[in-house]
Amino acid sequence: MFLILGLGNPGEEYRDTRHNVGYMVVDRMARDLGIPLEQTAFKALFGWGKVGSEDILLAKPLTFVNLSGGSAKALLDGFEITFFNFLVIHDDLDLPLGTIRVKMGGRSGGHRGLESIIEHLGTNEFGRIRIGIGRPPGRQDPATYVLRPFTQRQWREVDLAIGRAVDAILVVVREGYQRAMSEYNKS
Repeated sequence: MFLILGLGNPGEEYRDTRHNVGYMVVDRMARDLGIPLEQTAFKALFGWGKVGSEDILLAKPLTFVNLSGGSAKALLDGFEITFFNFLVIHDDLDLPLGTIRVKMGGRSGGHRGLESIIEHLGTNEFGRIRIGIGRPPGRQDPATYVLRPFTQRQWREVDLAIGRAVDAILVVVREGYQRAMSEYNKS
């Protein structure tokens, strides 16, 4: 079974913010695959289904982004999922808006949600799909920037990136990380 964990903050006030792009990807994937996200346990909202012959678990932690590690660990332990079949979807300030990157392992890059997951799991050897939200303009505080909604002009690029991220997840599940990286990590 694969665990696809989209990072975001719960609550209507955060719904369209940059930090919630991981939630947006999981929501789109759930809609596209007809997987209802109706179960609540392990500090998460989740649902499961299939991609081909592979079982997948789509989940959104109900903690704030910076505390995602407890939910991730509880889901992995509760469903007995290996780190290799764990894929985290998250925003990335260091990628241009709308860019996606597939990655296996590595550091947190300063993303506090990833830091929490790495700390709780005791490893950084799990998959990620990073979605570029761009850097804040001028001297705006990055912590404030990620909690603001995308501008109307940015939504088209974000929507395309969400679709590409869903496609990349499907490639990871069906064909593996190397295939997804070669297909989606092009400049």
